[in-house]
Amino acid sequence: MSGRQEPSRRRVLKGAAVAAATAALGIGSTYPAEASDASVTATSLDGTTSITMSLTGGSLQWSARRNGATVVAGSAMGLRLSDGTTLGTDAVLTNYQHWHVDSTWKPVYGRNATVVDTYQEMRWNLRDNRTSINFGVQIRAYATGVAFRYVLLDPGTATIAGELTTFVFPDGTLVYSARDEDDYNPVEPGSIPPTGTSSTDTGPLTDLPLTATYNGGLIACVCESARINYPRMMLSSISGQPNALAAYLMRHTARGSGTVQTTSTVTTPFATPWRAVVIGSTHAELVDNAELVLNLAPAGALADTSWIKPGKVFRCNLTTADGLAAVDFAVARGLQYIEYDSGWYGPEHTSTDATKPISAIDLPTVISYATGKGIGVILYVNPMALSSPDSLFARYRSWGVAGVKLGFINDGTQAMTNQITAWARTAAEYKLLIDMHDDVRPFGYERTYPNWISLEGVRGNEHFPTATHNVTLPFTRNIGGPMDYTICYGQSRDRTTNAHQMAMAAVYYQPLDFLYWYGTPSMYSTPSKWPGLPWFDAIPTVWDQSRTLAGSIGEYVAVARRSGSTWYLGAMTNETARTLSIPLSFLGSGTYTATIYADGTPGSSPYQTPVVVSTQTVTSSTTLSVAMAPAGGQAVVLSHG
Repeated sequence: MSGRQEPSRRRVLKGAAVAAATAALGIGSTYPAEASDASVTATSLDGTTSITMSLTGGSLQWSARRNGATVVAGSAMGLRLSDGTTLGTDAVLTNYQHWHVDSTWKPVYGRNATVVDTYQEMRWNLRDNRTSINFGVQIRAYATGVAFRYVLLDPGTATIAGELTTFVFPDGTLVYSARDEDDYNPVEPGSIPPTGTSSTDTGPLTDLPLTATYNGGLIACVCESARINYPRMMLSSISGQPNALAAYLMRHTARGSGTVQTTSTVTTPFATPWRAVVIGSTHAELVDNAELVLNLAPAGALADTSWIKPGKVFRCNLTTADGLAAVDFAVARGLQYIEYDSGWYGPEHTSTDATKPISAIDLPTVISYATGKGIGVILYVNPMALSSPDSLFARYRSWGVAGVKLGFINDGTQAMTNQITAWARTAAEYKLLIDMHDDVRPFGYERTYPNWISLEGVRGNEHFPTATHNVTLPFTRNIGGPMDYTICYGQSRDRTTNAHQMAMAAVYYQPLDFLYWYGTPSMYSTPSKWPGLPWFDAIPTVWDQSRTLAGSIGEYVAVARRSGSTWYLGAMTNETARTLSIPLSFLGSGTYTATIYADGTPGSSPYQTPVVVSTQTVTSSTTLSVAMAPAGGQAVVLSHG
């Protein structure tokens, strides 16, 4: 890590000492020793964003602001223990710390080659008056958003039953709610629809990330980071509080399989996950601020990451011949991996031996052929076949397998969090990439174990969703982390144009990018029929620099990402045709050749709209006119020289 830290510690012995500390910082108000009334504010170093923590009559609250506007109004803080103790409702302040960090770090891969990590942090240690339990709250303010977490300080163990955390929004706020793999539904915070079954968590619950839009253009996204040995958080409407959401710690796995856990026992001292609010003054800015989730996650745990290679993947049919053909297709089309999906070792819900391919697949031959041509092989595994991950992953390593894709990951309980993180760690021991599918949600762990290269946790593109859904995702699910979205270029079931599908490769952050989903090599054997192929051939999946150029949730988005000296620009619209004026001021000096893949004359269905290719010379002073058909898009390569 580069940069500087400026720590300052204050023991709360006298009101005068704390008054001097807070006055020097220009934060909060004064309070005496063992105070039950106090307030402190952390402010981002650029002055735009703040989070305030207050103690009033022994009760904790927090709020957040951006450029003077309320992002979260006064909201509750605290933890509920299994014996009924509530930490944060009758507390006194015992210790106060503050500092700021101004640094950068380099991820193994990501949206940008360098991540800025600059924040101000405040920490309070508190004591519960009724039980004398010592606990703490940490708050941070970044230019990109705010975050807080709780710390149980007394050595031993503790059993957590829930959080008191709430998020109170200003009047007029809408939140984009989705549970499991449903579409996003913009509703008032108090109107999240009840969901669940007798075997799952039930109630007006929504998954994270949860995006809120405000009057005036402000936008924010609630995420979590550093979730370790703790249940996944959902958010719930609160009866009688139409503008509020409450933290809900899951007790079931997502689809109701597995043991119910109503509490979570932890070894203390223990820090809960960070509750993060990524904030954008514009919708476009929100997308560029997503690295807040990574900044809050534990630093990388792997000494050697040289073997971790992001890339593009082709799923092949379940025969030897199809595997060999897929390897040739991958070589010809600039892909890095092929994948055998569910069924390669038999029916996935009844077959539990993921070491014995079906008779139609000679796996050693395919792996040997692939590795000889520089192509990695990824294998799908249902958790039913993961009774011994260590031995299975060791076997795959000995075979020369590059990665595993796990399906039906039913995230939720503390035990499932531990299982998911253990799978990522074990895969890393055997130098395997891991991609987790179904209802698993991001929490920044790809920073800690960058071999966990992707996850789903979204209504996927294989369901042929609407264009509106597709242009909602950059502002919702993708804020939380990588998103495996299986691009379906050229499919007649698409409800979008081919240019819209192409643009996904630049718009979405997906370091392991499955292309040509539902396609076969023979489908694309006549390249002249598929003008988008050169775009997919060339585009990488990780980036040196990313810039979101325009956007409005559920309406449109335009993102430019740079690899080396080449920029890739993707734009997408909902079912409304529109033209965006995009200044190319992000380009370097000199001239660039823009290769433009645009929607042609709209067909009778969006997928029948042709892709029209053109080129023009542009510079950083050019404003590009990006025209898109209904449910359309545009993809542009900007090559220097």
